Amino acid sequence: MIDVQRLRVLRAVADHGSFSKAAAALHLTPSAVSQHVAALERSLGAQVVARSTRGVTLTQAGQIMVGAAESVAAELAQARQQVERLSTGRVQLTVATFTSGGRHLLPDALPRLMASHPGTLLHVREGEPEDTVPLVRQGAVDLALAYHFDGPLPVGPGSGNSLQWTALLEDPLHVVMPDEHRLADRASLDIAELAAEPWVLGCLKTEAYLRRYAERAGFEPEVRGTTTDYFFARSLVAAGMGISLIPSIALVPTVPGLRAVPIEPPAPTRHIGVATIGRRHDRPHVTTLIEALREQARYRSEGPGQPMSTQPVPLGRGERPRACSPR
Repeated sequence: MIDVQRLRVLRAVADHGSFSKAAAALHLTPSAVSQHVAALERSLGAQVVARSTRGVTLTQAGQIMVGAAESVAAELAQARQQVERLSTGRVQLTVATFTSGGRHLLPDALPRLMASHPGTLLHVREGEPEDTVPLVRQGAVDLALAYHFDGPLPVGPGSGNSLQWTALLEDPLHVVMPDEHRLADRASLDIAELAAEPWVLGCLKTEAYLRRYAERAGFEPEVRGTTTDYFFARSLVAAGMGISLIPSIALVPTVPGLRAVPIEPPAPTRHIGVATIGRRHDRPHVTTLIEALREQARYRSEGPGQPMSTQPVPLGRGERPRACSPR
């Protein structure tokens, strides 16, 4: 029989990449972590981690067992919710979201959830996908409204294949500039045309993304400011500090005196969706919220963003969520 505690230890080793870091996270000694892993390997008759001076990595058997550990954690979290519902008559739902998605998609989706499941006790946590998606795997949140750019969804190290990604919306980035800018009347822009422009950006990820696109176009962007808020970035553009790169859903509310111009293909794009784990049909309140978010995504698609197929896609380790329709 496989010990659940040993699976929990293996998950921590996979997440942290070493016995010592896993031990610190679990409040155990490195020796105890090593013993748990060795005992799991004996019970399986297979090696689950490969040890080296650089740390540990999962073997194929280890990847399978981490996936099983995630499923067990999700099942236990759901069981706790069901027991709580029996004793209190209420269901607790914890939703994680990034800022602009939470602001523009989540609020209008919540009334449908509360109307369909009035006993739901809702909690909302704000955070970036690299922080919130691992919480889904750990069972700490029920779903995460998240995004990725042209790389993989940040599922975290050691992720098994139990995570599912339901694509909602493709959110292309636009160049935001003052109305009087020499390029403001263009229907679209090649990013190479902006080589001489100063930039003010709304988050660190956008800066990294801009630099990758600028490198392909053969220039180094002059970044004069990076904020953590897209509205603040647009306010700085209005003040004459430079131009900005803003996702479509973050273009509202409008800032007087500014123009948003699309970038010519291949345009930099955020892919927005919902990360869940476990069996959704056992959690009708989760399904209801995802359906409500789909409605909001369809509404937003009437603007610059494009809707996507919203069937959940299982994600393997490090796998990029697959787009289900053309950009």
